[in-house]
Amino acid sequence: MVKTKKEKTTGRYVDAQYVDTMIRTYKKERWVHNSERIGKEDSLTAWVNLEQLEEFVEQIKMHGGNGIRICFGAHPMDFENQDLAGRQTVVMVATKGTESKTNKDLYVSVDGKANLLAQGWYPVCPPWCGGGFTNPGTTIIDNGEKGMTVV
Repeated sequence: MVKTKKEKTTGRYVDAQYVDTMIRTYKKERWVHNSERIGKEDSLTAWVNLEQLEEFVEQIKMHGGNGIRICFGAHPMDFENQDLAGRQTVVMVATKGTESKTNKDLYVSVDGKANLLAQGWYPVCPPWCGGGFTNPGTTIIDNGEKGMTVV
């Protein structure tokens, strides 16, 4: 029997304490400064429904992909939707492994042109915190002379 090298596993299941620590650290170290800079609460979460996620995974498989790169981004201040302007978001980009074992962005042919296989425009909270998901946890942030912020 020939052994094949298994693809390196990434990520793992984590517990509630881990999630809480990551979110609280983010809020204290990044979110509060982002919010101050853009003049409104920055986004804390992005949400995708399972059906949409499964469809994206099927497209990736159909085109020979092997993964998803989750990219952090921010909408420009002059973005077409002012509720989102300046706020952070995520985009998911399909990837395909190469012989050199690196994962490259996956392009597919759409109307005879190469097009990146990616998804975005997920609802972010804030501003869209209804519809089945809520702000993650509560954190109190000491802003020194500027007082305290409850997030």
